[in-house]
Amino acid sequence: MLYTEVLLGLLIPFAGTVFGASTVFLFRGEINPRVQKCFLGFASGVMIAASVWSLLIPSIEMAEKQGGFPAWVPAAAGFLAGIGFLLLLDLIIPHLHINGSQEGRKSSLNKSAMLVLAVTLHNIPEGMAVGVVFAGMLSDGSGMSLPAAFALSAGIALQNLPEGAVISMPLIAGGTRRRKAFAYGVLSGVVEPAGAAVTIALTALVTPVLPFILAFAAGAMIYVVVEELIPEAQSGEHSNAGTVSAALGFVLMMIMDVALG
Repeated sequence: MLYTEVLLGLLIPFAGTVFGASTVFLFRGEINPRVQKCFLGFASGVMIAASVWSLLIPSIEMAEKQGGFPAWVPAAAGFLAGIGFLLLLDLIIPHLHINGSQEGRKSSLNKSAMLVLAVTLHNIPEGMAVGVVFAGMLSDGSGMSLPAAFALSAGIALQNLPEGAVISMPLIAGGTRRRKAFAYGVLSGVVEPAGAAVTIALTALVTPVLPFILAFAAGAMIYVVVEELIPEAQSGEHSNAGTVSAALGFVLMMIMDVALG
């Protein structure tokens, strides 16, 4: 029964991406710039709050129980390692930002493929975060509860709803067929349950370093927020919409984690 609940928890964020991508069948053309900034801001707020309450704080608390190193050492080292890991992927993987700027190695891939790669890059740390929290819940003495794990999973799913739309709707505006745009959006989210499953498998083998892995996932998520989501939400006009949405996303995720954790 417990493993069925874990499987459900891993699939909830993916369901959010699928529902978000399905907006291509409901709307026409590009997303309104103000709405797009609200989406990006909301996702930023959720990811920042999740990094603090669901990952970094549990990492420090778990390290305190384990003893040995000062409690802040695994959290600090894991956080910086997560930043470095996403920085490396950002430099290697060719991808296209929503604003049209290209990063990573030069590639002959078309714009649609590189946009999908960009969102897939975003989803890697989210999948890791969900996976490591459920791994902590399965580990004895971690102090993590099933409701807290589901709170993070639900929070990631909430921010995946607009993210799925942000990846799929511009493809429609660029001439991609609706079914193909939907498929691209869904494909970008597959990495989340896959990454979560791999993280659980690895963490089960190295439970003592769970505090480090929790902080690693937090660092990877914060990298995505600072490097891509916030700049895109603050560029051009209507930046206040992104700021207010980030605050709402942060508060919502904080409330979910504290209330359910």
